[in-house]
Amino acid sequence: MNLINVQNLDIGYEGQIIAHNINFKLEEQDYLCIVGENGSGKSTLVKTLLHLLKPISGTIELNGIKGSDIGYLPQQSTIQKNFPAKVFEVVLSAFANQSLWPFYSKEQKLKALNALEKLDITHLKDKSFKSLSGGQQQRVLLSRALLASRSILLLDEPVNGLDAKATHNMYKLIEKLNKEDGISIMMISHDLDSAVKQAKHILYLGKKVFYGNVDEFANSKLYQYLQGM
Repeated sequence: MNLINVQNLDIGYEGQIIAHNINFKLEEQDYLCIVGENGSGKSTLVKTLLHLLKPISGTIELNGIKGSDIGYLPQQSTIQKNFPAKVFEVVLSAFANQSLWPFYSKEQKLKALNALEKLDITHLKDKSFKSLSGGQQQRVLLSRALLASRSILLLDEPVNGLDAKATHNMYKLIEKLNKEDGISIMMISHDLDSAVKQAKHILYLGKKVFYGNVDEFANSKLYQYLQGM
């Protein structure tokens, strides 16, 4: 079953097209990496999928889900890194639109604890968020995104700024969520080689738009051209 079906999509701002004629689908338990050059429209596509921007033309079909059902992990800003709150409070903030802060229900607190356990960071529950390493902070924010997700995680450069070990661990964690928990992954990435290793499908945005499975992409003239740059 296709959870998301995108057809003939043009995206951009104020009528100015950034990316043209995008076609792809996200299947149940899929792992889709969205790659491309700087300024190719990756972040604009994310905002369009989340209904923060309207498409210029084309269609986005969400089958049995809402935009609010997508767990979103944005690129982390300096403000986020220095957020003055405990880890458990950060994760619980996923329910901010459902509850009057700080009065969260027992059920919500239990779900937050389960998310921390799933990502193996329960021991950080009472730590200050800003005192954590970059990799730990990303796990906390991923825990929060999990609470908003019914079946899809949308991750925008989740390993950006992480060291090699933290990057490896984050990729393994995302792979586990995909394979063991059946969560469909859409990941924005600047790392073409890692995308080919991690994903099942590739969407490439640039002068040419490509969508297909990893083998099709790895054997394409486009990939060979990009490798030679």
